[in-house]
Amino acid sequence: MSDYFTEMGWSPLSDGEAPNHLIDMARFLRDFGMWDLVGQDTELPPPASKDAVANLPEIKIESNENKQCPVCLKEFEIGNKAKSMPCQHVFHQECIIPWLEKTNSCPLCRYELPTDDEDYEMYRKEKKRAVEREKDLESLHNSMFM
Repeated sequence: MSDYFTEMGWSPLSDGEAPNHLIDMARFLRDFGMWDLVGQDTELPPPASKDAVANLPEIKIESNENKQCPVCLKEFEIGNKAKSMPCQHVFHQECIIPWLEKTNSCPLCRYELPTDDEDYEMYRKEKKRAVEREKDLESLHNSMFM
């Protein structure tokens, strides 16, 4: 039978060595699945995929619309073309394309476009699954106790 230190993958402190409480706290948070609550597992989103950017619909600004581009804050000129995101926010093409080359989200509502980064896509799917599991647990709890 192995001892505690071997089982945990740790080694006992040497004579005169002091424990590092920050490392101990980080291990505790990681071991009990609480590291994400501290915000250390968040990843910066990569650029939007080239296909997603290329397939953004181009719309023509109609005369009744008195809107401005949320990025540059300039008024849209009647008859000019603009890009529409899936979240229905509209931007000048010269404003939204450079933005999406840096990050995959809408500057207003943070709606995320697909990326070419497989690791980030897996991260997004896992985050979505965690939210769905939480909803399922809440629904199960409510069905049992109501």
